[in-house]
Amino acid sequence: MPRYFISSLATVLALSGSDALAEAETASREMPPALSRKIDFAEDIKPILAKSCTTCHANGKSKGGFNMDHIHALIGGGDSGPAVIAGNSDKSLLVELLLSNDPDERMPIKGDPLTLEEVAIMRAWIDQGMPWEKGFTFAKFRNAPVGPRKVALPEGKSVNPVDRFLSPYYTENNLEEVSLVEDAVFARRVFLDVLGILPTAGELKAFRENTRSDKRQHLVKELLDDKENYAEHWVTFWNDSLRNSYTRQYHGGGGKPITGWLKSALMINKPYDQFVRELINPVGGSDGFIKGVAWRGTVNASQVTEMQAAQNVAQVFMGLNIKCASCHDSFINDWTLKETYSFAAIFAGSPLDIHRCDKPTGEKAEPAFLYPELGTIDPGAPPEKRIEQLAEIMTSPENGRMARTMVNRLWAIFFGRGLIEPVDEMDNPAWNTDLLDWLAVDFAESGYDLKHTMSILLNSRAYQRPAVSLDEEEDDFVFRGPVVRRMFAEQFLDGLDQVILAAKDSEPVERGTGRKRAGSRNLDRLMRTLGRPKRDVVVTRRESSATTAQFIELANGRSVADLVAKGGKEWLDSGRAPAALVGDLFVCSLARAPSDKELELALEIIGRPVTARGVEDLLWMLIMHPEFQLIH
Repeated sequence: MPRYFISSLATVLALSGSDALAEAETASREMPPALSRKIDFAEDIKPILAKSCTTCHANGKSKGGFNMDHIHALIGGGDSGPAVIAGNSDKSLLVELLLSNDPDERMPIKGDPLTLEEVAIMRAWIDQGMPWEKGFTFAKFRNAPVGPRKVALPEGKSVNPVDRFLSPYYTENNLEEVSLVEDAVFARRVFLDVLGILPTAGELKAFRENTRSDKRQHLVKELLDDKENYAEHWVTFWNDSLRNSYTRQYHGGGGKPITGWLKSALMINKPYDQFVRELINPVGGSDGFIKGVAWRGTVNASQVTEMQAAQNVAQVFMGLNIKCASCHDSFINDWTLKETYSFAAIFAGSPLDIHRCDKPTGEKAEPAFLYPELGTIDPGAPPEKRIEQLAEIMTSPENGRMARTMVNRLWAIFFGRGLIEPVDEMDNPAWNTDLLDWLAVDFAESGYDLKHTMSILLNSRAYQRPAVSLDEEEDDFVFRGPVVRRMFAEQFLDGLDQVILAAKDSEPVERGTGRKRAGSRNLDRLMRTLGRPKRDVVVTRRESSATTAQFIELANGRSVADLVAKGGKEWLDSGRAPAALVGDLFVCSLARAPSDKELELALEIIGRPVTARGVEDLLWMLIMHPEFQLIH
């Protein structure tokens, strides 16, 4: 093999110097097997590549002709060909050099070698086809503007601002106007998105028969005005984001669940700036967000409780990832270790020692905000005063990033994908910057009224377009309509509960009957399997794709089996005629009547005469149906 090729590749994972060369002269390491789990580029690969490659082979640098700013450049390799073969780590030279005992070949030449676990991760990534985060590049770090940006509303025929911005977007992307979804699809979609529950058969019937031209706007308003069910649904999103668990194990150190305060805030639609201010600078009942981090204690030197508080505030309210910069200067953005520790020091009761990779630097962090142009923190003030100052700076009208982050989260919830992705990396470019900035300014000017912005999004023609599947192979995202999403665990269980309760009356139960919603229950095995997090870390978006574990639990789990058995008996005991029973079950679960073929098959399933086991089987088939489990 040409030595110049080896030399080119030998610098791929080079970093600043250390004494690791002596270690490299020891016996060759055996090649570890590739990890069997699915590899996540952002969580697993990006940190390794950023730590060990970018000094020489990114940001426009291409030593030996090798550049990895983009996936295509990485696959292309250096002057003498590819360093990796996607799908075959055994024959990828990169893996071989990661394990080499030759100090002239081993990568990185400088710095510590990759651990065997990191090599196993790299192997798995290569074997899995080297998936790369859409739009990601190591080329340079983008720092989005912090302040608000006022954008003029485009001219157009549409009343809705979203559609005004998207009209020229559709033209630019050669997208034709499409028919909006039918009433039943819209009703089911908006019920699940706003209240987290299904429309009843009676509500569907009334909505479809309504002849008002503005009936969809009227329904959106009606749902947003349903304070109780609105709060019960949205508390799930905020519990995930704020790490609010109902069990005390997540709130040690004096912190308590903020559930009461949170539900009250949602019930009254508390202005978002006040909502954020009271979480950062706690009032009665809201202190669990800041103090609740103490349950983890000091995980390591870079994860002291003050740092955890800083990470949570930055991620939730600013869409900013500073976890990398909590250990060393970040490889994925411009934040430095010193800046991150200064932010964490705001929460500290005593001087905070700076540690780099768990080793003390001998420096103390001086309290300071991440964006000094928005305001300053008095380093000599006591912690309580510093936190008060932080809350005021964060919610200042000049902090446009806070509004943009929340608007982007709402868009991602309703449309399945944010205007910026990932939603916690708000320095990334938006696919429609003017739309995002207009919505953010309008949100702030409305008095940070969450329901005001929700109403704009939900009443747009964009929201009412037919749902689409996300094209994973598409290099550049193009908005065509809301992305099909899977129900949350809580939505699935509440929906099943509704279908069962609907058996007791020919006009199924109305909303607000006082039953305990799934979002208010403690975490159990079923909800955990269906994707509800433990809330030990911030989760601002749940995984929407199905897993094998979920299929097994739904098919064979005791919890679902018991609920379906209960439902089968309830529907059998309702006394409905067979065809009426089937028809009502379809409407309650899928928001539509069965086709002739479906009716014929369903009647065979429930039996002649109808049996509890037959009804149970039909109910199980309906809740397993994609039309039930997906928001489409």
